[in-house]
Amino acid sequence: MASSGIDKGDDYRYYLHGEEEKNTKWRYGSPPNYEVVNNLFHEGRTKIWPPGSLEERVQNLVKTWEMELFHKTSDADYKSLDSSNYTFSLNGRKGISLAEKRKLGGGYNSLLQTSLPTEFRCYNPAEETVDSSHRAFTTAFPRGFALEILHVYSGPPEIVYKFRHWGYMEGPFKGHAPTGELVELFGMAVFKLNESEKVVSVEFFFDRGELLGGLLKGASLDSSHEEVAPTCPYLRNTG
Repeated sequence: MASSGIDKGDDYRYYLHGEEEKNTKWRYGSPPNYEVVNNLFHEGRTKIWPPGSLEERVQNLVKTWEMELFHKTSDADYKSLDSSNYTFSLNGRKGISLAEKRKLGGGYNSLLQTSLPTEFRCYNPAEETVDSSHRAFTTAFPRGFALEILHVYSGPPEIVYKFRHWGYMEGPFKGHAPTGELVELFGMAVFKLNESEKVVSVEFFFDRGELLGGLLKGASLDSSHEEVAPTCPYLRNTG
């Protein structure tokens, strides 16, 4: 688990810039810019961890893991995780591989899996692609969906932590008008690292309704007011 050498240009994420990334295949053609969501993080975080502390290192690892999984499209470019042995699990479900995760659409889709009947799915991962899901949430959260680590219960090789995600719903979501209100999501996660300190297993535990409920409070919009698909540069510059 890296503890130093954060990339120039981002205070919290490794493996964005530099010689090792010159051949990286980026989803939108170039490295993402996290300046907007970093500003939200600075303004809204409830914890400021000392430099070099376990909590800071875990926070940077999780942010790096999120960045690599979404923005890097080749397994060969992943540096924070072991792509050949990696598994992901949500709320006690059976772990899935990276290939299986991609079949779910990647991005938010794997994090919003549900067993609800189709007619009750206000957000249906089965109908979303990696780009459409990212577009829906970056439209709803134009300033990003920030992450902070609230508590680390155990360190590597098995990291157990509590997290908080938050953002302001300043854009529409799935036919619902923006409220401008704070939307928060709290949960727990377990990251297992191998001897090379790369992530090999991830388990998340949270209530997806806590997130979606905050996004469905706004008045219903007619189809002429649905969210407008942003251009690729917009997607590229959001977390």
